[in-house]
Amino acid sequence: MSETVRGVVARSKGAPVELVDIVIPAPGPHDVVVRIQSCGVCHTDLHYREGGINDEFPFLLGHEAAGIVEAVGDAVTHVVAGDFVILNWRAVCGECRACKRGRPWYCFASHNASKKMTLIDGTELSPALGIGAFADKTLVHEGQCTKVAPDADPAVAGLLGCGVMAGIGAAMNTGNVSRGDTVAVIGCGGVGDAAIAGARLAGARTIIAIDRDPQKLSWATEFGATHTIDATKTDVVEQIQEYTDGFGADVVIDAVGRPETWKQAFYGRDLAGTVVLVGVPTPDMTIDMPLIDLFSHGGALKSSWYGDSLPERDFPMLVDLYLQGRLPLERFVTERIALDQVEKAFSAMHAGEVLRSVVVW
Repeated sequence: MSETVRGVVARSKGAPVELVDIVIPAPGPHDVVVRIQSCGVCHTDLHYREGGINDEFPFLLGHEAAGIVEAVGDAVTHVVAGDFVILNWRAVCGECRACKRGRPWYCFASHNASKKMTLIDGTELSPALGIGAFADKTLVHEGQCTKVAPDADPAVAGLLGCGVMAGIGAAMNTGNVSRGDTVAVIGCGGVGDAAIAGARLAGARTIIAIDRDPQKLSWATEFGATHTIDATKTDVVEQIQEYTDGFGADVVIDAVGRPETWKQAFYGRDLAGTVVLVGVPTPDMTIDMPLIDLFSHGGALKSSWYGDSLPERDFPMLVDLYLQGRLPLERFVTERIALDQVEKAFSAMHAGEVLRSVVVW
């Protein structure tokens, strides 16, 4: 049976979001209704509101979420009612060419719910990243639900659903940071600080945080940065080399995603080092570089989608590390807000005042 709940909707490009009634349909065979307990306010949601993803308005925003499974479709075997889950936007299909080649973190056909949530008048909603969790409840595919330890704080655990996983995975999965490595992270917002936390967890000996904001550099040290660079005061590449015995870092992670920061990452790495691009550039950005530099520096130039994560593998492990006190995920939660404060949270995020505002129920 369908039900009516509250949800935060973006009706048109750039317009303030609205808290309205939405309709959650009865789940299809492989669908799950989840009662949301927390949802982080992510830059991706703002990109949706600004029309930066696509123009399939109206959007039901929110995707960094945790909650309780409330109802399941007839064919669901993955979870049961009462399970505490983190939602994810990579419900791997197991059938596409990436999955069949043993690289499911690149899955090209991720599953989503079989039915559409709607406004009261029947207008279909486009859920952000196939989730739509700025709502009392949402409808997702069973594969989008990852069961984790139920004693985890939902406001903390839910952040693994996007930004924090993207950063940790950029270091540990894409960058393959290992013990004794030197690492530099450009951009110390939520994703960059998560990359720093991931590098520390992996055993990096030197972790260099780079930003233009002293507050963000201060946050970075709390997550494990051993050195900081204020990009407004010094040459970033030269300073990275100074902190790495003149060689450059083994892995440089660009969590900004601009041509100038990518070049800093490229030239700030050691010979045969690795560049990881996890910050998302806009379509108009281009890079003009000598081809000989790309050849002569060797190494690897990678982009990281969702931290090259597998939710079923990574979420439970990272939650367990958090519960053991080995991964300070709680430090990402700057403030806890109500569902009707999302628009205000967008302003705080844009101003760089928070790592994460988290809607809690």
